[in-house]
Amino acid sequence: MDSASLAAAGLLEGLGRASEIFAELRHPFVRSERFSTFFPPAGARVGVCFILPDGREVRFEVSIAADGGAFHIAGSIFAEDDALLELPRQSVPDIHDGLAVLDDYAGEVAAPAGRLIDGLLDDIV
Repeated sequence: MDSASLAAAGLLEGLGRASEIFAELRHPFVRSERFSTFFPPAGARVGVCFILPDGREVRFEVSIAADGGAFHIAGSIFAEDDALLELPRQSVPDIHDGLAVLDDYAGEVAAPAGRLIDGLLDDIV
C-alpha cells in the first residue's frame, strides 16, 4: 500500500474514532442525530446535533480538511448561530499530526456536552 492510501485509511479511521466519541453523547430528554459530511475541496466533518424541545439545534463537531499542503483541523459547539465553543483552527503539515489534533479536539468538544445541554434546558423551563 502506498503512502497516500495509508494516509486515506488513517483519515477514515480518525473520523470513525471521532464519530464514536460523538455517538456516546446522549441526553435523556433531548433527541440527537449523528452526522458526517464531506465538504469541498477535500474536507470532512463529523459530529452530533441535539434538538432541544423548543426546536433549537445544538451542534458538536470536528472537521479536518486538506488544502495548500497542510491539514486544517477545527472543533466547535454551536447553539443555532451562537458559538458556545470554538477551538482554534490548527494547521499541520503531516496527516498523523492532524489525526492527533482531531482526536484531541473530539474529546474537548464532547467533554462539556452534558453540562451545556442541561444549562440550555434550564433556560427553556
